[in-house]
Amino acid sequence: MAVRNVAGGRNVKESIMKELPSAKVDLMELDLSSMASVRKFASDFHSSGLPLNILINNAGVMSTPFILTQDNIELQFATNHVAHFLLTNLLLETMKSTARESKKEGRIVNVASESHRRSYPEGIRFDRINDQSGYGSWLAYGQSKLANVLHANELNRRLKEEGVNITANSIHPGVIATNILRHHGFLNGIFVSLGKYVLKSAQQGAATTCYVALHPQVKGIGGEYFADSNIDNATSQAKDMELAKKLWDFSMNLIS
Repeated sequence: MAVRNVAGGRNVKESIMKELPSAKVDLMELDLSSMASVRKFASDFHSSGLPLNILINNAGVMSTPFILTQDNIELQFATNHVAHFLLTNLLLETMKSTARESKKEGRIVNVASESHRRSYPEGIRFDRINDQSGYGSWLAYGQSKLANVLHANELNRRLKEEGVNITANSIHPGVIATNILRHHGFLNGIFVSLGKYVLKSAQQGAATTCYVALHPQVKGIGGEYFADSNIDNATSQAKDMELAKKLWDFSMNLIS
């Protein structure tokens, strides 16, 4: 488990071990708002010698005020897309080796959102990623989630072209009762208190992620967008391969 909050991560690890004593859980620190942290995590992971068959890019922040990270990138785009893009690139050779040696399909799952349908009109504001004057916290979130879908699609295309036994997909987990709206205190309070009655639980919200990462029915399927454990129809922008290629090049420039 890659976690920003190590103390919270230890609590989750303990609860997993109680429920499943035979489980082997490793905990490593990772702050996705920092490229230095991503690079350190990848280095530590490589040093551990662990194999890697499944990578779930799950972390995210939602509708934050305008903030630039220490890498000078708008927080939501940096955390939700750029860090996952960098992390995936840094771990990809390990995944390829594991797939070859284990003869088992590797799977990469980007946890996106239906909010990818509500990005800025141009989809990705390549020339205005850090433009505070035109910033909309919900639109910026939608932009980052659109980037998750585009990243998975272009990554899958490249892996397929290379003939590697790894697939990449994106998913919508559903609307889940968590504290992801913590930057909106009053709204978050309502969301959490009422959400448990009408929204998905964390376990239900994880179902599609686990299905796409693990289920035999998804074998060989890549470059798709899933919701409620079924292939769903993403927007035309999300399926725009030219936009996906442009985002790939843009992201490569950011991480280099």
